[in-house]
Amino acid sequence: MTHKERIKAIFNYEKYDKIPVVSFGYWHETLEKWHSEGHVTKEEWHDYLDGNAADKSIMKKLGFDFNWNPGYWANFGLSPEFEPEILEKYDNGQIKMKNEAGIIVIVKEGIACISSEVGHTLTDRKSWEELYLPKLQYGEERIDFERLRELENAAVPVGLYCGSLMGNARNLMGVKGLAYLYADDEELFREIIDTMGNLAYETVKRILETGIKFDYGHFWEDICFKNGPLVIPSVFDELTGPHYKKITQLLRNNGINIVSVDCDGVIDSLIPTWLNNGVNTMFPIEVGTWNASIKPWREKYGKDVRGVGGMNKLEFAKDYKAIDAEIERLKPLIELGGYIPCPDHRISPDAIWENVQYYCDKMQNLTR
Repeated sequence: MTHKERIKAIFNYEKYDKIPVVSFGYWHETLEKWHSEGHVTKEEWHDYLDGNAADKSIMKKLGFDFNWNPGYWANFGLSPEFEPEILEKYDNGQIKMKNEAGIIVIVKEGIACISSEVGHTLTDRKSWEELYLPKLQYGEERIDFERLRELENAAVPVGLYCGSLMGNARNLMGVKGLAYLYADDEELFREIIDTMGNLAYETVKRILETGIKFDYGHFWEDICFKNGPLVIPSVFDELTGPHYKKITQLLRNNGINIVSVDCDGVIDSLIPTWLNNGVNTMFPIEVGTWNASIKPWREKYGKDVRGVGGMNKLEFAKDYKAIDAEIERLKPLIELGGYIPCPDHRISPDAIWENVQYYCDKMQNLTR
């Protein structure tokens, strides 16, 4: 069987020969460490992006089959982006600036880390209508048609990114801004979500009109954290549900019945919205501090819910015995069907190269 045939069989609860060994990539610092140890080249370290040539080369060395990340991402963000603007420089080397999304951040030159958000440009209807709404309209410049044609004969499963219905809004306004906006101006809140939903639909529709075949659809949200969602579940359901349904129906009309969503954190109270509106595969199923697993979801929702993820990447920092124990833990979950193990998030710098290779080798020989 090909990997394309395998994922279709697994997620449709049909017979398959072996489980694919799936990756979700690495921290930049992980590749830096592995380069210092002689495992990856300088070019692989610096050039790495999900699914690109560097990623494929690293996966081959480790033993992964493919990366569970969409093979094609159109531009669902601001078009054009804001010009970055330095607002203030501090004596300690930090810089206050407005970035490409209009978010006010504190960064430090030469330091690679998540910047600290200290302010937002999108705060009210005036800023929305004047600065953001014009940048969130559909246009063919959002789609790289040449890149699309390159995917036509891909040997591994190719996913189509279908946008974000609330995660991008949370990015632009911040968690606090998102919460206050719903309380202060519900009409504007709805308009922002509808604008992003309509942009996603029109972009996905145009991509599918090219006739390029995809193996799965994929959304990104990151609208949860370790204690649950960052939005009231009923609000999420009411505002995003219709957009999910419209887009997933479009996918199904084009033969795509596997639809995954990337959402970190404790996602349990949002699962009904996704399942009821055509999103059937949860990813990356973070083991984290809350021990997320497909098992309780399967017990509650039956075979409607599928999953990719749930492999505890922290075991890569230990030894072969720990890897063996983790694979044994995963085996009964695999037997449930509709599930493919994958490190539960990007592999972190404490991972030992040989342990990751050992995991991949053991999984490659794990037949059903």
